[in-house]
Amino acid sequence: MSTAGPEFPIRVATPVDFARLREIEAESDEIFASVGIGPFHDDDTEQHLGAAAVVFVAGEPPVGFVTVEVVDGAAHIWQLSVTPSMQGRGLGRALVALVSDWARAQGYTAVTLTTFRDVPWNGPFYERLGFSEQDRLTSGLAAIRQHERDIGDDEFGPRIAMRMDL
Repeated sequence: MSTAGPEFPIRVATPVDFARLREIEAESDEIFASVGIGPFHDDDTEQHLGAAAVVFVAGEPPVGFVTVEVVDGAAHIWQLSVTPSMQGRGLGRALVALVSDWARAQGYTAVTLTTFRDVPWNGPFYERLGFSEQDRLTSGLAAIRQHERDIGDDEFGPRIAMRMDL
């Protein structure tokens, strides 16, 4: 177990957590409305939670989480969400750092993700953490980007794939 400060222990999620994690995702998605984004298409988060390589949760009860899958031999952040009342406390950074540590321990050499390029708590946030925009996508990242286009996410603003080498 890791921590993001004494009040926010971070641990691996269990299926018992999944209902709360879906609530956190819905709560955190609400702030996108402030920049004209949403509502998002429901793309079956529960399936991603259950199929993930690992899901880390912050707080007891959980107030944030990150879902990690493996895409083209890299750890891929599928979803990072922190409930709005807890944002700005370093939980997102702590969760990304834990994903990086986990990925190294598993033998992965990179972490990838897709996100909105211009939303301050998306593209610019990840760039500050060491991610860079990718022009050439692996087949798995290209498939994720196509899925995002298919469900209408690109209608809300420019989306990009990012990578951080470990």
